[in-house]
Amino acid sequence: MAEDTWKTAITNIGPGKIRVRGYNITDIMDKLSYAETVYLVLKGELPGKAEAALMNAILVSSVDHGASPPSVLGTRTVVSGGNSLNAAIAGGVLVIGDTHGGAIEQCAKILQEWAQKGDDVNKIAAELVDWLKSNKKRMPGFGHRLHNVDPRTGKLFEIANRHGYSGKHIELCKALEHALEEKLGRKLPINVDGAIGAVISDMGFDWRLGKGFFIISRVPGLLAHAYEEMTRERPMRKLGPLPFEYDGPPDREIG
Repeated sequence: MAEDTWKTAITNIGPGKIRVRGYNITDIMDKLSYAETVYLVLKGELPGKAEAALMNAILVSSVDHGASPPSVLGTRTVVSGGNSLNAAIAGGVLVIGDTHGGAIEQCAKILQEWAQKGDDVNKIAAELVDWLKSNKKRMPGFGHRLHNVDPRTGKLFEIANRHGYSGKHIELCKALEHALEEKLGRKLPINVDGAIGAVISDMGFDWRLGKGFFIISRVPGLLAHAYEEMTRERPMRKLGPLPFEYDGPPDREIG
């Protein structure tokens, strides 16, 4: 009786054989960039010139953002506690969630849902802002705690435009930036997460892959921070915002 099997459409392996999405791994090694290979693995088909350029820009854009993001502090803290490199990187990745690294996914979800509501992106953007206001929600992918204008956003859109790759989701994202300023009375520029959310939506990626793009991009940065922490800093050092102030119950006794 044959054993039960489960199916995978990603990689086919056997003795002396590795084929990713049907392509020989040695041909991929020779002919595709890392960004192109990521596209192939996620999408199942080879990227065109535009998709290859955009995938490369996406993966480069979020490779690192300094020592203060939670994922970097997580990685460095795990190293400082005397743990291994793989544990440190895993710790940093586990810090990535809805409020750190999740805006790509959240923005892409909204753009993909609302882009289906018609052809007039300006009308859709205005209705979306009204919906956000009435539901007391913040639009993910807009505004930044550090940058008044995120330099990566303009460059990503420029690359998309250069390759004739500015579809409805990118147009809606840009229209939304104007609608937010008009209706809220303050400018909330598209940040890199919002730009990536729009671009991957036009590339046909499911919004549920959003955090994945951030993770793939950020891991090399986490590796660099982990190695720097190992080689430049003393173990068990103080990391994160300092000092802290206790505001719990006063001293008390049991019984």
